[in-house]
Amino acid sequence: MRIATWNVNSLKARLEKVTWWLERAKPDVLLMQETKLADDDVPREAFERAGYDLAHHGEGRWNGVAIASRVGAGEVVTNFGEPLRPPKTEDVSDDEPLAEARMIAAVCGGVRVLSIYAPNGRAVDSPFYQAKLVWYERLARWLAEAADPAGALVIGGDFNVAPADADVWDPAACHGGTHVSPPERTAFARLCAWGLVDAYRLHHPEPDRFTWWDYRAGSFHKNFGMRIDHLLVTQSVAARTIAAEIDREARKGKPTPSDHTPLVIDLDEPGLAFDPGWSGAEGRIASRRAR
Repeated sequence: MRIATWNVNSLKARLEKVTWWLERAKPDVLLMQETKLADDDVPREAFERAGYDLAHHGEGRWNGVAIASRVGAGEVVTNFGEPLRPPKTEDVSDDEPLAEARMIAAVCGGVRVLSIYAPNGRAVDSPFYQAKLVWYERLARWLAEAADPAGALVIGGDFNVAPADADVWDPAACHGGTHVSPPERTAFARLCAWGLVDAYRLHHPEPDRFTWWDYRAGSFHKNFGMRIDHLLVTQSVAARTIAAEIDREARKGKPTPSDHTPLVIDLDEPGLAFDPGWSGAEGRIASRRAR
């Protein structure tokens, strides 16, 4: 079974890119974040034509998470099993994470999968940053109360945390900012301590493999990015994970891509082969960085 995660940065704007990638990589399960759609506005027909059921949890112009599956999607849970709280600041995103659509779970092919979109945090010690840490505490509490580290569980999504210095293009440049601060990294490590493994690092210890690049200043072409999208798996799933990859090619070309790119793991047997584009880009990246 192939499981993937992708912050699509607007499913409406990126639908053609998403359907292209479903055909390119043929994941059995695709976890999506930042769909930016209400549930009634989701393009379900496009996924049905591609052979996927779609479970979606959205609120409209911000946030939104989804699970597209061709191996079934049962026992759906949204927002940690609680109704979204009414927002106090409707025109501001990221400050009230429990009033925002950031978590959906389902059982797909015998594996419980979660698609999560952690708050960005914006600036260290801001109200948005504090809300991010509160949301991570809620995720950790849900794991402790509703999940089993001995079971088959995958948490995928945009965690908005680069867990180690190898996960950013320049630790010195990133020092002092969000995504790399000690409290954020501690929150991420707490999930791992509960019983989760970083599935990508099981197969790729090398640095400079990122899932997000800023649209500006040629960041993608210079590989000035961060690895902030992850697939965390329980030990039983880790033992079944035979491959992991970040598809750099999906960040390129037309139609306009997301600023994130898909991350994939294969369980038990290989999925459809595709060239993720890293080996061919290494020389070009080194040349552009040297300019």
